[in-house]
Amino acid sequence: MRPRHIALAVLVAALWGVNFVVIELGLDHFPPLLFSALRFLAAAVPAIFLLGRPSVAWKWVVGVGLVLGVGKFGLLFIGMDQGMPAGLSSLVLQIQAVFTALFAALALSERPGRIRVAGMTVALAGIAVAAVDEGAGGPVLAFVLVVGAAACWGVSNVFTRRAAPQDALTFMVWVSAVPVLPLLGLSLLFEGPDRDAEALAALDWSGVGIILFVAWVSTVFGFGAWGFLLRQYPASSVAPFTLLVPVFGMSSAALVLGEDVSPLRWCAAALLVGGVALTSGVGLRTATPRPGPEAGAVVTAAGSATASGPRAAAGARVRRPADPAAPPPPGASASRTPSTPTCPDPSRPGTPPAAAPRSPAGAE
Repeated sequence: MRPRHIALAVLVAALWGVNFVVIELGLDHFPPLLFSALRFLAAAVPAIFLLGRPSVAWKWVVGVGLVLGVGKFGLLFIGMDQGMPAGLSSLVLQIQAVFTALFAALALSERPGRIRVAGMTVALAGIAVAAVDEGAGGPVLAFVLVVGAAACWGVSNVFTRRAAPQDALTFMVWVSAVPVLPLLGLSLLFEGPDRDAEALAALDWSGVGIILFVAWVSTVFGFGAWGFLLRQYPASSVAPFTLLVPVFGMSSAALVLGEDVSPLRWCAAALLVGGVALTSGVGLRTATPRPGPEAGAVVTAAGSATASGPRAAAGARVRRPADPAAPPPPGASASRTPSTPTCPDPSRPGTPPAAAPRSPAGAE
């Protein structure tokens, strides 16, 4: 990769990592479901009126929008609001690569090889260590909610691979429009109209800036830049940069939010990042030597997934799309009860893997 493109990939990973801290700050301004709805509304409007329709079936747009927007980000924001630290959230969300591999094996008949199975085992060990660390001083339910968010991300990655959008940015913008009304409805139902009205009435410039960052910087710019890189280079060259997301997430959470990173948490981070690298196929030989997106999808660390090629089941003949790209989303949180770190989401919009599952989102 050219130095300027390497710098761009690192910048996107940094934005997705810092996005978790921004989300944590945003939860001081808005209830979690309302915050998520506003984030997607800002990501979709006015961009949805400036871009053409997505070149995929509407069922995939709606499916990814509901699973990623309502499922992943809804659970992530609620988990962070309940005390899951931003830095730890950015880290735990990386387990989506394992969920993506498992769901792809079930739905797409993509059988992971021994190295990827070993990677899943190592990543799960990392989650176990993180759970032990969080269980000793943090809310277990919040931890479980973020793991559930990672599972939803894995489902959305598989949906994205089946859809195989050629324009990641357009797909992401339309996907962002889907969860707005469902999230607003859930917010009114569970958070209450009074709480929502109070948050909107107290909206100030810092709140506006937070929404614009998670919507435009993390989601629109982040996924747009990621899609550009996937059109220039093989997914196997771009995907490894998503492993920097929890590094930036945990570091920024420690610097800005004062989150403590225990030795046990660093151990969990090493196991999880190493396991995700193996599960995503980082460093493995690829069948396509020349530059260009590989068949499959790259899972982004921000809370989102990136599709970079045709939907091909294992063993099927792969046809390269004219303009493959990679969608989805990134987010994370800092503990409202003293504690730890997270992973990306453009908001927290994320991204699926190449050949076998991997990841960039939140995005959020």
